[in-house]
Amino acid sequence: MHFTKMHGLGNDYLYVYGEVPGNIAEISQKLSDRHFGAGSDGMIYISPSSEADFAMRIFNADGSEAMMCGNGIRCVGKYLYDKGYTDRKNLKIETLSGIKTLTLFVTDGKVDAVSVDMGKTVVGKRMSLSAEGRAFDIIPVNVGNPHAVIFVDDIDETPPEKYGPLIEKNNAFPGGVNVEFVKKTGENEFRVRVWERGSGITMACGTGSCAVASAAVSEKLCGSGSPVCINLDGGSLSVKVNEDFSVVMTGPAQTVYEGEVSI
Repeated sequence: MHFTKMHGLGNDYLYVYGEVPGNIAEISQKLSDRHFGAGSDGMIYISPSSEADFAMRIFNADGSEAMMCGNGIRCVGKYLYDKGYTDRKNLKIETLSGIKTLTLFVTDGKVDAVSVDMGKTVVGKRMSLSAEGRAFDIIPVNVGNPHAVIFVDDIDETPPEKYGPLIEKNNAFPGGVNVEFVKKTGENEFRVRVWERGSGITMACGTGSCAVASAAVSEKLCGSGSPVCINLDGGSLSVKVNEDFSVVMTGPAQTVYEGEVSI
């Protein structure tokens, strides 16, 4: 099997063009292992689509299937353009959370950044729960996948590895949830650390960044219509939340290497 390792701000996946094999859960677990495999947050399969230009399916490092990945879909756009599957700079990609529209930014014949129309987010009512004896105020946000956004005073005192897995599997979220720990650091600027459902700590999360910006607008921590800078472990994303809570995310996409493996 030929694969391409790519990342958006360190949120890395192994990309394959073709049909998803029946034992994909086993393959994703094996190849995602950072000691015995290629090492990644999961695998993304790309294929033709009857409803859009192309389709993508996302499999986490634990073998579970994800509905959407903001960093991953940017890399899908780069993969398709750089490898010659398309010469268009505007693409529609089918995902399990609907069809997303991509705008590709090209430099010297290669894509270096992508904007994604993520559709409308849904910000839920604030809720409270506890983990390890600590109470958290959580803002649930749906970005085609579920997120729990938590604004904190000191992000260094809220390690994702300690609280993330407990919140992810809390009974309030029957299917699990992605968790974002957030501190406001300036006007329209936030520092975010991510515990991703099915993958654990990740360097960045595109849908999580959209969830954070949407929650911040809802909580009046910033205004709508202007770019919000989301600073993650792997770098920064720009997210614009409109008045109707439609969201556009812009960020980089990079290729790491090509590989082949027997499966």
